[in-house]
Amino acid sequence: MKNSDYFKHKAKESSTLIREIREWLHQHPELSFNEVETASYITHKLSNWNIPFRQNIGGHGIIAWIEGSLPGKNIALRAEIDALPIEEANNVLYASKNKGIMHACGHDVHTAFLLGAIKILSEIKHELQGTIYGIFQPAEEKIPGGAYLMLQDEFFKNLKFDAVIAQHVLPDLPSGHIGIKPGPYMASTDEIYITIKGKGGHAATPHQINDTVLAASQLVVNLQALVSRFTNPTIPTVLSFGKFIANGATNIIPNEVKLEGTFRTFDEEWRQKALSQIIHTTHHIAKSMNVEADIKILNGYPSLINNNDLFEKIKAIVETFLPNEKIEILEMRTTAEDFAYFAQKYPSLMYRIGTGGLEYCSHPLHSPNFNVNEEIFSFAHGLLAYIAYKLLF
Repeated sequence: MKNSDYFKHKAKESSTLIREIREWLHQHPELSFNEVETASYITHKLSNWNIPFRQNIGGHGIIAWIEGSLPGKNIALRAEIDALPIEEANNVLYASKNKGIMHACGHDVHTAFLLGAIKILSEIKHELQGTIYGIFQPAEEKIPGGAYLMLQDEFFKNLKFDAVIAQHVLPDLPSGHIGIKPGPYMASTDEIYITIKGKGGHAATPHQINDTVLAASQLVVNLQALVSRFTNPTIPTVLSFGKFIANGATNIIPNEVKLEGTFRTFDEEWRQKALSQIIHTTHHIAKSMNVEADIKILNGYPSLINNNDLFEKIKAIVETFLPNEKIEILEMRTTAEDFAYFAQKYPSLMYRIGTGGLEYCSHPLHSPNFNVNEEIFSFAHGLLAYIAYKLLF
């Protein structure tokens, strides 16, 4: 069997290749469901390395595989390939060439690492017991999510994975550190769209109109009580409204007001109860204030639950690859990830690669200044390959 030193050496040896792949991907970002050029680039690399694959799964998704000489487990590694509608602010040679689109969440890095890990593993496929799959997933950034769509494909119908692993950059961690957590890790996410309708008019004659602005304001305040008074305090829950459009004037109450928000939590049973309560409260407040309410809830991703057994196994594997002081136990995050769909179906785990520590890579995910510490290019894809390799045995 190969030890961690082999994978460390192969990662350092291929670090220049990983940097080149990442920089090309970063220069050519594409939005969710539009990853045509990105998918073509990935399949070109796989073809050059004689790695079999299937494409156009769940949109522009790709699945590659490395079949060992002996039957055994099925281990999958997943990376996202889509970018965000953000104008890049970084002054770097490999800045985005596509106006208004940027890899601001590290998906270019994840894809480069997955390609690098697959290449390393393909070179020792005669030693593998089982099959390792590489899942290049589209549309992570947009509901319903590429993970959900890929899992509807016939390819997954009769395929059982013993483990699905995802690696994700995190600027909150120092470069070279690994973050990992068992159990609930990331929140479910649902989008809420509410329109309050009534008879608008002059603000100086409130008795002649229906005050849609007051009704909408009252609704926002009352819905906050859902979080503070109906939630079990042991279940983290967030309800936030980021858009409140009342297009009137200083002396005009508009006929309608639009609200848009997000609901996030970590418990599926509570999630469904809360969404029902949001609908009930919306109609109750509207009726009490003599206005109408239209509410639409767009269900997003479920909560991401890391498999506890996989946590123990992967933590032990990482401890043979990195010093213990570079391994950190993460806290729950109320951000969301459609990797949760894989975790609902298979034993799965997402871990984080620290990318912070220097000024240029201190900006948060989804920032126009987001970047990663390139030190990680010398080891991260080797770690991913090593984890998959060790999980086979």
